[in-house]
Amino acid sequence: MAHTEELPPGPDFTQGVPLASIPDTGVLAGRVGDESVLLARLDDGLHAVGGNCTHYGGPLGEGFVAGDEVRCPWHHACFSLRTGRARKAPAFAPLSTWRVEVVGDQAFVREKLEAAPKPTHRPSIPRERIVIVGGGAAGFAAAERLRDLGHAGALTMLSADSAGPYDRPNLSKDYLAGTAPEEWIPLTSDKHYARRKIDLRLETEVAAIDANAREVQLADGERIGYDALLIATGAEPRTLPLPGFDRADVFTLRSLADARSIITACRQARSVALIGAGFIGMEAAGALRERGLDVHVVAPDAVPLERALGAELGGFIQSLHAAGGVQFHLREKPAQFDGNALVLESGKRIDADVLIVGTGVVPRTQLAEQAGMRVDNGILVDATLQTSLPDHFAAGDVARFPLGADHVRVEHWVHAERMGQAAAANLLGAGQPFDDVPFFWTHHRGVEVRYCGYAGQWDSVRIDGSLEARDFTARYFRGDTLVAAASVGRDLENLEIEASLRRASA
Repeated sequence: MAHTEELPPGPDFTQGVPLASIPDTGVLAGRVGDESVLLARLDDGLHAVGGNCTHYGGPLGEGFVAGDEVRCPWHHACFSLRTGRARKAPAFAPLSTWRVEVVGDQAFVREKLEAAPKPTHRPSIPRERIVIVGGGAAGFAAAERLRDLGHAGALTMLSADSAGPYDRPNLSKDYLAGTAPEEWIPLTSDKHYARRKIDLRLETEVAAIDANAREVQLADGERIGYDALLIATGAEPRTLPLPGFDRADVFTLRSLADARSIITACRQARSVALIGAGFIGMEAAGALRERGLDVHVVAPDAVPLERALGAELGGFIQSLHAAGGVQFHLREKPAQFDGNALVLESGKRIDADVLIVGTGVVPRTQLAEQAGMRVDNGILVDATLQTSLPDHFAAGDVARFPLGADHVRVEHWVHAERMGQAAAANLLGAGQPFDDVPFFWTHHRGVEVRYCGYAGQWDSVRIDGSLEARDFTARYFRGDTLVAAASVGRDLENLEIEASLRRASA
């Protein structure tokens, strides 16, 4: 029997569907040929857009619809149901659109439309020269949005990395496991930067920012002038000053170069030890088990991820990895490493050919502090992401922004991208407060956890559903106020909670 590809679920829109089947709110999911398509009823008529997110292909028909927007159930990207445009990260490419024709009481989806020209924007504050320091999530998203919003002047992105902006969340997941090919990792192509006239400079060290002269000084002495500046320098891994931790077979995992080095070292290794049981450490542990290595996790905590997710959910994630063969050494601290074994303070020895240190990160604030910007566990910014110096903005892991009654620093990929997009608009005079609800996802042994909100310190966790069945939502409360939620198997519910948190903060 010949193999046939499974078609997307739902009706064939080319054959017509009753108008009554298209909801007044929400979408009707179906297909055109072998492509997934959504039909939406908006105030100006019917619209048809692609049904798969342009980020990782998430099924938008299972997402959250509000007004003329749909949000992806997987990673919460946001699209216009009218134009298909990607409004919020982590998606940047638009959805395809189709012509819809109404005949009697039936709606038919006809031919695919050419991509609509992007609307012409005129910045309220035109800038001749904008410099972005940093080539990660926030810097990339800002550069893209600046061009989308009509910035026609010079746009320079200075990155110390040897690679252009890439998909960092994948480094500790599929890429480290060996199931994501190298070509998936870059966020876009070199031709794209040239086409959009983004002057991306790699392996470029910034020595200083001269805020008075409005110049960035590079390590080689070159000076680049600017009218407005965005600092998106991110964070760097903490290191441990312990005997043997300066060896060549000791790694941190932050950059693509780090991931490549770990993969190379692990090809000749039998056993690997990871210091730290945070998100990166736990994801890396699972990925390296998929490569067949003996994996040991060492952490001072009683339960992995307890500070982020609570003891019950942290224990659930630990059980997933333990079932996959990861060995845990909790309530333990490292003492030294000799290339063959990791010795703990308790005297226990763990055979290990490779050591990975994942003990958190520190924001890269030195340039901002030397330039006279206010710094306190991150670069302090106002609601528009402007620093204490006019025309100098900060976004991403390095920025500490107002959330509720406090200033917080959030180390999430999607949040960094959205901060970059918001900063770009405000660099051009939008004056819009950044009020996005933080969101991240994390992957453990085939289980995806979606998390929205910002708990910080919470008073109670209420779990609805079954951890054993991998179908639950954990809600985090401060007093009687819901501040965050983590979900497994309940993607739409997590989107709905995100929307409620967004409304509550408005």
